[in-house]
Formats: sequence, structure tokens, C-alpha cells
Amino acid sequence: MDAPPRDFEALRAALVARSGRLSKRLSQVAQFFLNHPEEVAVSTLVRLADLASVPPATITRFAKELGFQGFADLQLVFRERLLGPRLPYAERVSGAGDSDLDQPGVVFGSFVQAAVQSLLRIEEALDRDQLAACVEVLAASEVVHVAAARGAFGLGAYTVYGLGSLGRRAQLIDNLGAMRGMQVAAMGPGDTLLAMTFDDYTPETVEVVRLAAARGNRVLVITDNALSPVAGLATHVLYVNEARLGHFRSQVPAMVVAQAMIVGLGRRLGTVENIHNRENEKFVASTRKLAKHGRGRTS
Repeated sequence: MDAPPRDFEALRAALVARSGRLSKRLSQVAQFFLNHPEEVAVSTLVRLADLASVPPATITRFAKELGFQGFADLQLVFRERLLGPRLPYAERVSGAGDSDLDQPGVVFGSFVQAAVQSLLRIEEALDRDQLAACVEVLAASEVVHVAAARGAFGLGAYTVYGLGSLGRRAQLIDNLGAMRGMQVAAMGPGDTLLAMTFDDYTPETVEVVRLAAARGNRVLVITDNALSPVAGLATHVLYVNEARLGHFRSQVPAMVVAQAMIVGLGRRLGTVENIHNRENEKFVASTRKLAKHGRGRTS
């Protein structure tokens, strides 16, 4: 048996390598662990099994599948990932009882803290090179088609608005009348699909990504982890692991990433526009100079 991964990135790579070869239950555990690393770091085996909706024995089997002696050995990887200022908050979340969330003020405070912590994580984890690559693809696109539904719908709608405010042609693949296939078929060869989907991965969005990738269109994806069903289909992918409070997911980190992409595109297009303006100014200046010299020779 191969030696187990001893850091979080190696663990993620190991799970990606096993994608498609794990059983349905073990895949369910893998998705949960990648989406909730803080919870895994500070929770008991029984609590995690309840949250992931699997028997505790399945988590133990998952750990041994990866070469660990047991769950405690695997949990060390997640605890080491938490070294730093985020651990006290993770401990508070772990120790909070569900009854505490009955108070609206507590719910509000919990969402604020979850958003702050998830922003700190994304600041550290976001791949800047991938972000820059996404901006370049958007700059070269004739039309940007945005696919986002259910919990990601607000994010997608804002992105269409943001792109449009830059003068970039953008439209939402809204699946109105269940015509998502026709909407994808209308994409031109120079168009790009920007898809946003998170656990539990909206099936319609996943299908749109598959259709666009099969057509050969460029596909940009914002999703939560490398095991997402759309990650392997993307030309470029940005991973945003968002904090959760029960069933609800904080959308703040994904919104910040989308805004950064839009603002980056605006500056990229502005740079291009400035270059064109300078070239035009040089052309006008040279034309005036030639005209002036021509008048001098005539006189």
C-alpha cells in the first residue's frame, strides 16, 4: 500500500487520482471532507458521520483506503492545515450547539464569522495564475455565456451585469423552457462558457458544461473542489471553498472572486484601449507632421 498523504494538497491530489474508482459511499465522504476541511479537523468521528450522512465505519474505511491507520491518523492532515488564526473559530463552531442557532442574532453573527473565515481561506488558496488566465480568456471572447442556477443563480446574474457594464457581450443560460441545449448550441466558436456550481452541483449546469466542452468552446468554471463533476471539463478552473451554516452556504467568497475577475477584465480592456489610443495619437501626430512638411515644400 502506498504511503498516505501527509499534507492537505497531497491528500486532495490523491483523491483526484482516485476519482471514479471509489465506491459511491467513499466518494460521498471524499466530497464532504474536501468541502468541509475545518469541520473534519475539529469534529468527532460520530459527528462527521452524521453530517456526511454515512455510517462511522464508512469514514474509517475511507481513511484506510488512503493508507491511514484510521480516522485519527487522517484527521491529523486536516488539523495541520488549520495551524494559525483560524483554529479558535473552528473550535467555537465545533462546540456550538444547534439550539444556539435558534436566535436570529446568533445566526447573523455566525454567518459574518463564516464569511470572514472563508475570505481568509480564499485569499490564501486562490490560484492567481488561473485567475489571470480566466481574465485573458474573457478578454478574447466574443460573447460570454454564464451558467449558474439555484444557489449560484444570484452570483451568475451579477456576473452578467458586471460583464455587461464593461461593454462585454454577456448572457445568462437560464434554461427557460428547458431549452439549455439550444442555448448552448447558439454559442459561436469564439464564445466562452463561464459556469458556477457548488456541492450539490446543479445537474442542469453540469449538463451545460458538458455540452459546451463537447462543442469545443472554452469553458471557465468556478466550483468548490477538484472532485467537482465540472472541474475536469474546464479550460481554466477557480476553486472556492465556501463556509456553510447548516444547509446554507455563504456566497461571499465566490462573489469576491467573480468581482475580482470582472474588475481585472475591466483593467485589461482599459489597458488595451489605452494602447489603441496611444497608437491613434501617434498616427494623428505623424499625419500632421507629414502634412506640415508637405505644405512647406509646396510654398
